[in-house]
Amino acid sequence: MNTVRHAIAGSLFALCTCSVVIGQESPRQGEWTQLFNGKNLDGWKAKIKGREFGDNFGDTFRVEGGVLKVAYDKYQNFDNQFGHLFYREKFSHYMLRVEYRFVGDQVPGGPSWAVRNSGAMIHCQDPETIEKDQDFPVSIEVQFLGGTGSDERPTANLCTPGTNVVMDGKLVTRHCTNAAAKTYHGDQWVTVEVEVRGNKIIKHIIDGKTVLEYNEPQLDDRDPFAQKLLAKRGGDKMIDGGFISLQSESHPIEFRRVELRKLSE
Repeated sequence: MNTVRHAIAGSLFALCTCSVVIGQESPRQGEWTQLFNGKNLDGWKAKIKGREFGDNFGDTFRVEGGVLKVAYDKYQNFDNQFGHLFYREKFSHYMLRVEYRFVGDQVPGGPSWAVRNSGAMIHCQDPETIEKDQDFPVSIEVQFLGGTGSDERPTANLCTPGTNVVMDGKLVTRHCTNAAAKTYHGDQWVTVEVEVRGNKIIKHIIDGKTVLEYNEPQLDDRDPFAQKLLAKRGGDKMIDGGFISLQSESHPIEFRRVELRKLSE
């Protein structure tokens, strides 16, 4: 009996230990891993302008009903409090899949350009280095836009806070570039995929179709925040990896899937 008990106890311990290890694993190459677990914000941390890293002011980022929400019901006025929710790890070569939808009305005080506007930031600077009053991390933004009900407003665009990219062999220094994507009106769920291969190539994909493609993401030496990063990097402009974050830009948005699959380098 003792031998049987010991065997059972040992098996249970091994099973529990294995579960703990699996729950703590980083994304593996070739496997889709849920960065958002559908229950809480484990693995994620907020940085909101004017606040210290980790201060999720106004419960801006929260999980309700299995959905990661960006909400402003505890704000009186947006007051340029741009926010970003950072995942804990850096990545370089991967596929990112995000499913989102815009809901409700913009919070009072939000800028007009931010109506039904959000995004996923890739190749982000370390959130620990973001200054307290910095609007956006130095990063590459995969911009999510929602239609207003009438006008054309493509999603999965590119914006470049503190960065530049190369398209068709030419350096692109404008802030935003539209994708060849359609407009999504209403509160429907939209899925955007991003293929990231270091600084070699980045693709924005919807329904299996590449709607935007570029390469050589790099720091913009005209930007004051990028200049500080350049000084620390000895002048090396090229960005081949970084953190991932989800935006808070004054319009409520929900995410029901954020998943990642590592790619071979």
